[in-house]
Amino acid sequence: MPNAVQYQIVHRTRYQYEGAVTVSHHLAHLAPRPLPTQRCPWHEIQITPPPVGRSVHSDAFGNVTTYFEIEGRHTELDVISRSFVEVIPCELPAHHETAPWELVRDGCQAPMLTPSSAAGEFRFASPLVPIARDFAEYALPDFLPGRPILAAIDALMKRIFREFRFDTRATDVATPVHEVLQNRAGVCQDFAHLMLACLRSLGLPARYISGYLETRPPPGKPKLAGADASHAWVSVFCGEKHGWIDADPTNGLFPEQRHITVAWGRDFSDVSPLRGVTLGAGGQRLSVGVDVTPALG
Repeated sequence: MPNAVQYQIVHRTRYQYEGAVTVSHHLAHLAPRPLPTQRCPWHEIQITPPPVGRSVHSDAFGNVTTYFEIEGRHTELDVISRSFVEVIPCELPAHHETAPWELVRDGCQAPMLTPSSAAGEFRFASPLVPIARDFAEYALPDFLPGRPILAAIDALMKRIFREFRFDTRATDVATPVHEVLQNRAGVCQDFAHLMLACLRSLGLPARYISGYLETRPPPGKPKLAGADASHAWVSVFCGEKHGWIDADPTNGLFPEQRHITVAWGRDFSDVSPLRGVTLGAGGQRLSVGVDVTPALG
């Protein structure tokens, strides 16, 4: 495919249980989405121990999900997802070509069904993303009256990148977004949730994107196996002419061909790569390794 960047992706997840598990049920969001700017001609998931039941379906947001269940005593679970993905370049519109942000906001509240009102389902609070005045107040300096929406998104994204510190020890999966705003530190999931809270608190539709980012080692250094990771960013509805446009506040840029989209939803709770319930076990230890490798060709 002309101008496409091809990737081989391996995502390994291992659970080691303190005690034996007798039954477990799991749901995975690991298959990259087919998009106008992305193709996934090949994907597979290898599961050990082998599941007794397994099915693939689409969830409410159109993401490909895999459900599986395991019976019989086991103390470990290994899930290896392998994908081949082609990412196609996409040219962003100029800032001034996009509508004023207030027009986009108001269009998403229309009483009739339109593409704008359909996008409006993503302007409400969700389990991990509240709507509150302090988020709106943080965003408002970038959302001046009449400002083109893409210019405002760009400014907010880059301000989060400048003002917040990436720190894996500052938060955990249960840290509320209000604490992220107060402490000015977190990881990609936190920054995505923060930007969603800011946008939705202004009445704008925005969704959480789960995927991968190709990382590159320092000059002269080899790329370490398993050194990549799952990544998170946001997508904002910019009106019916331009549709949804992604923004990555962790890196302060609009995603291009190094970002691979897996799933989207209201927040992380909709698109966790792998979640489940177990009978037995007690405690557990989780290890994850991701490799995003440009394919030779």
